Amino acid sequence: MLCPQCDLMTQLPEIAPGSKARCPRCHTTLVSRWHAPRTRPTAYALAALFMLLLANLFPFVNMRVRGLSSEITLMQIPQVMVGDDYSSLATLFLLFVQGVPAFCMLAILLLVNRITLPAALQRQLARVLFQLKTWGMAEIFLAGVLVSFVKLMAYGDIGVGSSFIPWCLFCVLQLRAFQCIDRRSLWARVAPLPALNQAPQAGRSGLRQGLRSCRCCTAILPAQQTVCPRCGTRGHARLKHSLQWTLALLLTSVMLYIPANLLPIMITEALGNSMGSTIMSGVVLLWSDGSWPVALVIFIASIMVPSLKMIAIAWLCWNADGRGQRDGEKMHLLYEVVEFVGRWSMIDVFVIAVLSALVRIGRLMSIYPAPGALLFALVVILTMFAAMTFDPRLTWDRVSDVKHKESGVDGQ
Repeated sequence: MLCPQCDLMTQLPEIAPGSKARCPRCHTTLVSRWHAPRTRPTAYALAALFMLLLANLFPFVNMRVRGLSSEITLMQIPQVMVGDDYSSLATLFLLFVQGVPAFCMLAILLLVNRITLPAALQRQLARVLFQLKTWGMAEIFLAGVLVSFVKLMAYGDIGVGSSFIPWCLFCVLQLRAFQCIDRRSLWARVAPLPALNQAPQAGRSGLRQGLRSCRCCTAILPAQQTVCPRCGTRGHARLKHSLQWTLALLLTSVMLYIPANLLPIMITEALGNSMGSTIMSGVVLLWSDGSWPVALVIFIASIMVPSLKMIAIAWLCWNADGRGQRDGEKMHLLYEVVEFVGRWSMIDVFVIAVLSALVRIGRLMSIYPAPGALLFALVVILTMFAAMTFDPRLTWDRVSDVKHKESGVDGQ
């Protein structure tokens, strides 16, 4: 197998159930073999979909201020944003929080249980499943809800509805369903590996052998073959114009990040007075109210992480372009951190979604989304795309091959 992160050809050993194989060079997990590989993901996915249904049927959270109360369901959150002429934020909420996770759970059920489907449809489902995995943000929305509770405790009594616990369970179950799915094993059930007309050599990079890995189904292909016969995905030995695309997306996100921090992200109306709040002013307000742990979370997720992520992506591009030290391990660790933390910056956008839907108590107090929220959401999305268009194998191309023949095996 060719490692998708460092392009090292690895001889996979026999993997016992409950173990996983790691790349000996960059330590990326190559293959996971779970106990009950069909039963576990099926059970988790079914339970997750049931919890999602329950979470949408009943009230989610409520608020009581001076005898006035407000209560919302999950589906009322995008409805309120549409009513405030923020259909774009409503669409992002529906896609990232409910649509993508629900679709992925359905795809897991269809693929794992070998339900009779046309071969082309099976391949398309398998392709889309792993492409959408990063865009499911149910657990980030839950973190945003908890932050909203802390912000609103100063104004009134906050309570949870009947659907809050099912939503918490849905977040955990859908994460577990994904953890029990191995890309290589799933594709082995969908379609066989294509034949290879040369013997690969373990311990050398694929590029130096004239071979490439399909980033979708992990099949080993000749470097000049652009279409994978197994999954139909087009590709090259390295992502075409990777650094150009990454830098273009990064520059666009930097240009949007400035007004996203200067413009208000939400507007609070209280007793006839209107006040706009930027990201930083919200952090300062939380800190002055004594909620410094939450202020720290918002500061890290919404200000520190996007800024450091942009710097990190620029550094990765600089290094991959042939500058800097040939330290593949350090650059790989940086890339993994960038890929993991990037989407958590959406927490502030989800906080605004909850606040704007819940705090509608007439002239006493109302909260509305503002243009800064949409700009900030675009910054997060663009930096996620920038990380996806960056090819981490470019950093390893500058490092000489390490003669490892077998991957490391760990227990799960």
